[in-house]
Amino acid sequence: MDTSPEAEAVLFALWRETPGWRKLEMAAQLNKMARQLALAGLKQRHPDASPEELRRRLADLLLGPELAEKAYGPLQID
Repeated sequence: MDTSPEAEAVLFALWRETPGWRKLEMAAQLNKMARQLALAGLKQRHPDASPEELRRRLADLLLGPELAEKAYGPLQID
């Protein structure tokens, strides 16, 4: 543990006091950041990929290849 019990108690108290709408807003921001990081990683691994190919590869990461193919069709590599 890198957090003291006292600091953890303060964090939990603040979290309990945070309104539900703010928790949802924070979760949405984290989700957006995770997508941006995943897309940045895809761009590094596939530097010549088109924006469409990158979005499709992102769908593979988020949905899994099987569901992404059902939803968006096969991955088209230029």
